[in-house]
Amino acid sequence: MSEEKIKQWITNGTDRPFYARKAWKLESLPKRAVINVCGLGQFQFFVNGEKVSDHVLDPAWTDYRKIIYYLTFDITDMLVCGENVLAAEVGNGWFLMDDNGKYVFHFPPFMPPNPNEYQPFGQVLMLAARLMLTWEDGREEVLCADESWKTAPHMILHSNVFGSETVDGRRRMEHWNDTLCKDETWENARLVRKEEVPGGILCEQTIPATKVIQTYEGQYLHTVNDRVIYDFTQNTSGMLELEVIGKRGDVIYIYPAEKLDRYGDADQMAKNWMPINVCETYVIGSDDTWEHFAMTFTYFGGRYIAVEGCSAARLRNVRLRAISSAGENAGSFVCDDERYMQIYSLIERAVEANMVGVHTDCPTIERFAWQEENHLMAPAIMYMKRVDRHWEKFLTDTRLSQHTGEEHFHDGKGGEFYPGEGLIPSQAPCYMPNVLPVPGMGSFYDVIGWGSSIILGTWWHYQFYGSREIIEENYEAGKRYLAYLKTKVNADGFINHGLGDWGNPAGEFACENVETAFLYADARILAEFAAILGKKEDAESIAQYAAQVKKHYNEKLLVYDETRGCWCYRVWSHPEEIFMTQASEAMPLFWGMVPEDVEADVVKSLRKTVEDAGAFQSGEVGLPYIIQAMAQHGMNDLICRLVLRETHPGYYAFVRAGETTLGEYWEENPRSHCHDMMGHIAEWYYNGIAGIRIREAGFKRVLIKPYLPESMNQMQCIYQCASGEIKVSMKRCSREIDLKVETAPGIEAEIDRTYLQQQ
Repeated sequence: MSEEKIKQWITNGTDRPFYARKAWKLESLPKRAVINVCGLGQFQFFVNGEKVSDHVLDPAWTDYRKIIYYLTFDITDMLVCGENVLAAEVGNGWFLMDDNGKYVFHFPPFMPPNPNEYQPFGQVLMLAARLMLTWEDGREEVLCADESWKTAPHMILHSNVFGSETVDGRRRMEHWNDTLCKDETWENARLVRKEEVPGGILCEQTIPATKVIQTYEGQYLHTVNDRVIYDFTQNTSGMLELEVIGKRGDVIYIYPAEKLDRYGDADQMAKNWMPINVCETYVIGSDDTWEHFAMTFTYFGGRYIAVEGCSAARLRNVRLRAISSAGENAGSFVCDDERYMQIYSLIERAVEANMVGVHTDCPTIERFAWQEENHLMAPAIMYMKRVDRHWEKFLTDTRLSQHTGEEHFHDGKGGEFYPGEGLIPSQAPCYMPNVLPVPGMGSFYDVIGWGSSIILGTWWHYQFYGSREIIEENYEAGKRYLAYLKTKVNADGFINHGLGDWGNPAGEFACENVETAFLYADARILAEFAAILGKKEDAESIAQYAAQVKKHYNEKLLVYDETRGCWCYRVWSHPEEIFMTQASEAMPLFWGMVPEDVEADVVKSLRKTVEDAGAFQSGEVGLPYIIQAMAQHGMNDLICRLVLRETHPGYYAFVRAGETTLGEYWEENPRSHCHDMMGHIAEWYYNGIAGIRIREAGFKRVLIKPYLPESMNQMQCIYQCASGEIKVSMKRCSREIDLKVETAPGIEAEIDRTYLQQQ
């Protein structure tokens, strides 16, 4: 469905949700009927009163100036001889954001005022539809949405992408999408002028659609402050539905929250930082009749709701429909230590809640597509879920967001700010670009640990799925990004303008160490990509640059600690002492930067930093490398102790606190209670405990090197990889461990029992 094939877009001429419909007659049934549909920002489509799919929130979010997705539905079996009706409802989404007087994210006061706030992609909501009919005799007929379609205002008066909707039941129209509707009073659609249509290229959506993956029944808890409180038992991204009875014109207000306050009321305050005053508002349409309310164009994040304006007796069938685009499991992990399973569930539910066409950071506060998780969390998520097409879409968004030298923003002083040729922004798509560096903290827009997703996210996709095409698609963008990074190296030879080990509970971000390790990783992996693609000159020159970065890194940061009698990496920002962090030791180990003759020393240094802290003293950036470096160097026993730690920093501390998804930071009552950004330990479940390690891209060759934690007596892990199924099971029998490994034909597996024999 290219732009040439779409004759036009139609609209009701407003920025508010609308209905659209077209009635027409068929004298006979076609052999096949396929329709392409796009509604901006969100849409649902119907044929003869029936929804054409089980999707919600179509299409996936994008930068609509660059790319717009349409969806294709086969509606052959939905048509009838005689009168038929095609119908759609269109809402705002990110295309034309409506704040509705409710919560919209604003950057915190410690950041400079943002002169580059959200800009709508159009002034009116719009719909495109193209129906292709194929007849038995081979004839083809094409019908497009045009002025003959009818439109009417929706019963949803406002729809806010951050989760608020205002619905007026008095405007409910029965049968609006079927043949029983009398649409004489509806207005004819207006064609959208060419200059009103965003310039994005139209492409068919290939990412799995967002769907309802589970429904949670609301449990009435109590009434407090004249608010009826329901618990859905699971924090999630969800679309609420319920039935209510009352008097026409009565208004009920529904406030979602991730937690309750000390009085048992829904608490919408995010860590005393900002109130998340999301609200679903419903105006009752008729007297003393049970009415159905359901969210349509948005969703909220949370576990609880507080309902104002009615009693519990006037509510029934209160449900939360959890949504995700990542419902298909790739792996499963089961063991007899419930604590590990509870932690796994926290991570899996958080992953699901943050996969909705983009990989969001949280469903509640920002709902942005921050990039760092798309490589730091990639292996953990790829073991758990089938997400190859997700990453293809995420990398497309990333590629399209890359800056040219001419692109610029307001600098807040009447001038212009040019980020620079080749920059990959930290969000893609980015709807609220905060491009100005934060004094004392660095840039939140230009961060190597985030922008590196274009290279490292591609690398993880290639490792898991073996697709050479993913490298071909992203190589040039990666090359441009590396060229940009070279311009950011400071006088000391480091990258240090970003966030370092963001989220480090001790505030030790070690920017020079962490960010320059990413510079090396980017160069090393890009050189590997060049070799795979047969670009010999690129491979050699980029590999030489990587070697230079590594040499300089070791000359400046690798030191001999006389006190401890071993080599280690000092943190550059502590010039007066040999100061170490877990991330500063682990990242060089993971990326192969450590000279072979001192590697054992650096492993000792890593172990010491971990043992001294007695916890993962790391933020989200360093954490995956710490866990993996520890596992690769025989510290699984220590990992187990840290995983099950009951106080923060610790995974099990979230379970002990009653959380049902992973929190944003290592703390009680975190700002967001549903972040997957620190779920890296799930990767270790698969490649540490089950020991399934990649030896050739696409799992064509694997190493199985399992480890059974002392607290487990049995474990089973099944992973459906790109090359087939891998199954690892262990059972403790007296003083021995019974190991069983099954792999699909075509997977070459080497089994290493070293860790089991040591036990």
